[in-house]
Amino acid sequence: MKLPCITALATLLLTGPAAAQLQITPPATIPSATPEKPKPKPPAKKEAAPAPKPSASPKASPSPKPSASPKPAATVIPAPPTDNSNADLVYGAYQRGQYKTAFELATARAQAGDPKAMTMLGELYSNAMGIRRDYAKAAEWYKRAADAGDREAMFALAMLRISGRGGAVDKGEAVKLMASAAKLGEPKAAYNLALLYLDGQTLPQDVRRSAELLRQAADAGLPEAQYALATFYKEGTGVAKDPERAVRLLQAASLADNVDAEVEYAIAMFNGTGTPKNQPAAVALLRKASRQGSAIAQNRLAWVLINGAGTPMDKVEGFKWHLVAKTAGKGDPELDKQLSDLPPDDRAKAEAAARKWLGSK
Repeated sequence: MKLPCITALATLLLTGPAAAQLQITPPATIPSATPEKPKPKPPAKKEAAPAPKPSASPKASPSPKPSASPKPAATVIPAPPTDNSNADLVYGAYQRGQYKTAFELATARAQAGDPKAMTMLGELYSNAMGIRRDYAKAAEWYKRAADAGDREAMFALAMLRISGRGGAVDKGEAVKLMASAAKLGEPKAAYNLALLYLDGQTLPQDVRRSAELLRQAADAGLPEAQYALATFYKEGTGVAKDPERAVRLLQAASLADNVDAEVEYAIAMFNGTGTPKNQPAAVALLRKASRQGSAIAQNRLAWVLINGAGTPMDKVEGFKWHLVAKTAGKGDPELDKQLSDLPPDDRAKAEAAARKWLGSK
């Protein structure tokens, strides 16, 4: 039995005070279908094509549509400069959640011309940490740090400019700041710039350039970029198709707890696509992603448990996950039918287990 999966390319969303979010549509169900590829014109949001269900029956059922699970770009957390033996006091206070102390220490350092301290002040003002939120002041400090060459400040200021916080929307400046930060090795900037090239609205669509930037961010260890680049290699978008490389990227992102990557990697291991088949490990990873709240994983875990595919059959547990996934819009009419045929005692157990899970969230 093959477990189908469906992936789609990224869509850019802007939410949060200073974060660009990536909506990479996760795999729709555990078996595999062909996703839509980017078009020369600016792409619209894509929906997954139907895929066969992972059951012994030859009859295929449509897989649920992929959910929007945006992944925000990593928060800017400036590291202490290496040329100041006291700067780690600022960063240490920040890490411990002592934001007022971090603010006081950073203010003194920023006034002495420390770019990292300026970036820290921008972060504290932007996120209301130890001080009242003030995007204008955040932008001011980010600007001073960016002018001094701090790549994290460049990225953070770009996010404010593109969202219109702390000043007017200025996508042109945002792109320049992102490009400068990416050149200096800021992975979050490279990742978000890749999304702009993929989206084709702020910048002309260029999937090859998008792939290059994603590779830069992925090589730097950014899980969102590793997952996005994996979809490129899987489908041959901006790069030559390479299932093995896609799986390696999915594995790396999975190890960093990227839930979408966990589901895709589990599917690859279950089917033996680009990696040796390992169904027990695949089911274990689906369980992990299900506990992390992925409705896609819950839907696929339901299928393997109900059908005893790669794991002992457990219909009560399987239908529990089906009911949980259904509350997130990942229901399946065929599983609903099978649930209605379940003995009343088992059905009651599954419903009670689902209520317990949903109540504990």
